[in-house]
Formats: sequence, structure tokens, C-alpha cells
Amino acid sequence: MVLFLGLVLIRAFEGVLFYDPYLTFFENDYLYIDNPRREVAKLVLFTSLRFLLNTLLSLGILFVIFKDKSIIKFSSIVFGLAYVLLLIPFLYFVINPKQEDYYLFFNVRRFLIQPIGLILLLPAFYYYKLNR
Repeated sequence: MVLFLGLVLIRAFEGVLFYDPYLTFFENDYLYIDNPRREVAKLVLFTSLRFLLNTLLSLGILFVIFKDKSIIKFSSIVFGLAYVLLLIPFLYFVINPKQEDYYLFFNVRRFLIQPIGLILLLPAFYYYKLNR
């Protein structure tokens, strides 16, 4: 429960803990407004920090539930690959903001700042364990 609470607290205090001008941007009618001013290096640093915190908590949750080091190793690889593969388009959208790309950027960013990896891996490993 403490690990899940950590994920909730990251989400609840995201505006205080992390630099992210896109929090308010995507809450508004972002398809019709200009891209917010941003500091690219600071944004990438805080987005990476948030991804790291979500990943560590997610790995902890997976370990508590399954108690299997091979699941943690595999999940670490998945999270690492996801970070690299998602950071590339994230950087592209931050550096080259185009209004027609906002929706795609919104979804790439969501995968980086939300614990979606846990949401995908938890039922997958549960199903794997059931069939094993």
C-alpha cells in the first residue's frame, strides 16, 4: 500500500514537485492555443526524474506482488527501453512544437509521466503466473 501511495502522491503533488509547463497546457483546449514557454533541459530532467520515481515504485510493487527477481529484471529492461524509445519523440515534440502534433505529444508525454508500464505489466505477469 505504501508503494501505491507513493504513486498517488507523485500524481497529487506533480505541480509542486516537477517543472512541467505542459500540465496546465494540456488541461486547457490545447489544440487551439500556442505552445507554452519552456526550458528544454529542465523539462527533460524533471520528466526523467518523474519517470524514474514511477519506475522504482512500479518495480517495488511488482516485486512485492510476485516476489520473482526474473520479473523485476525483465521489467527493468522494458522500462529502460520504453524510456529511450519515448524520450526521442518527446524531445522532438518539445523542440519542434507543431499544433498538429499536440495530440500525439500528449500521449507520448503521458507514457513518460504516468505509471502506465505498471498498468500494462501487472496483468501480463499475473496472467503469465496463472498459466505457468
